[in-house]
Amino acid sequence: MNKLIIGLVAAVAMVGCCTQPCNGIKDSGTTYVADALAPYVESGELPGAVCMLYKDGVTETACVGYADVAKKRKITADDVYMQCSQTKGFCGVTVAKLVEEGKLNLDDPVSKYLPEFGTLWVNGGETNGVKTLVKAKNVLTVRMCLNHTGGFPFEICAKSPAIKGGGWSGGAPLRQTAAIAAASPLLFEPGTKVQYSNTGIDIGAAVVEVVTGMKWEDYLKREVLDPLGMKSTWFWPTDEQLKTQIEMYDCQKGAPAKWRLQNDQQQRPYNDGHVFASAGAGLWTTAHDQYKFYKMLMNLGVGDNGARILKEETVKSILAVSTRPKGLGGYSLGLSAPETDKEDQWFGHGGAWGTNCSVNWHTKQLKLWAVQLCGGPRPWDKDREEASEKFFKSAVDSRGIDAYTGRVE
Repeated sequence: MNKLIIGLVAAVAMVGCCTQPCNGIKDSGTTYVADALAPYVESGELPGAVCMLYKDGVTETACVGYADVAKKRKITADDVYMQCSQTKGFCGVTVAKLVEEGKLNLDDPVSKYLPEFGTLWVNGGETNGVKTLVKAKNVLTVRMCLNHTGGFPFEICAKSPAIKGGGWSGGAPLRQTAAIAAASPLLFEPGTKVQYSNTGIDIGAAVVEVVTGMKWEDYLKREVLDPLGMKSTWFWPTDEQLKTQIEMYDCQKGAPAKWRLQNDQQQRPYNDGHVFASAGAGLWTTAHDQYKFYKMLMNLGVGDNGARILKEETVKSILAVSTRPKGLGGYSLGLSAPETDKEDQWFGHGGAWGTNCSVNWHTKQLKLWAVQLCGGPRPWDKDREEASEKFFKSAVDSRGIDAYTGRVE
């Protein structure tokens, strides 16, 4: 009996709510997600995770397990982690801002800004070992680059993980990435199919550089990160920040997750000269910072701190709903989005190491999940989703609490 009690106490110590919420976050007082994840943390299958759920003015924040299992360093919502492809949404917002200001049109030819895209070639197949290239008929547009219909491969050759220092943030800066992509054959005629592509997003960021006359990352910092107070989000985490890094682990079926030094798609060291800003996947952040970005999208362009990043209609028309041709699935500008705008639809994005965040602007709901896991299986996902639904169904409107006058009936 004593061993059972000790085990339960240990599990509770690893699973719970974060004790230092960021400004403006009101605690819901619920622990649906933490309770659901407790068995997986206790078994070691889930080394550590942060989950944040928002509705009705309150947030349930669960910080479970460890950021570093070996050192027994508990995970917090202020630990830095690589959000990988969630970076794409940040690029989408910078493009949307320029569209809103009339400095860019989504249907502009990319060649208007990057002349090297004036003539493009499409892979026409291979016969007897001979590859055929066909001149592209369709004009490649900025819209196609941002919604993965441009015909580009996932990555350019210079960012191959097989190259030392390669991967998503290695290999080449944005303008060079665009030039290499323009000189390489497309996989299909622009605008006709879908191929998920970091390259297309990087090209979109290169266009932003031409329009603004700034490095894309500097424009992002000035127009999005700084106004929202996202002080822990950047492409080069400091050595001090990396002391609180959420370590990476390989999932193992029915066994504790196994620590790994790195994934070759994002190679150490994480902040030296081999690292370039990548719009497709490269931005480091924290759960608290990412929460601020997605709350801005949920609030239709305005942050919790009152900073207006985009107009309401901009978010509704080109970020919260698909910009692809009908029949090609839902995707807007660097964000997964529904094909039609309905009240039960969410938009957002995930990342390669299991991170995910999505929002519903109609119902004013948000769900954020921060981990650093490679491979599968991930049996806790189903339990987490069920716990999230419990929160959304039980959350109550607490906005009136602040206005309570103390009147006794």
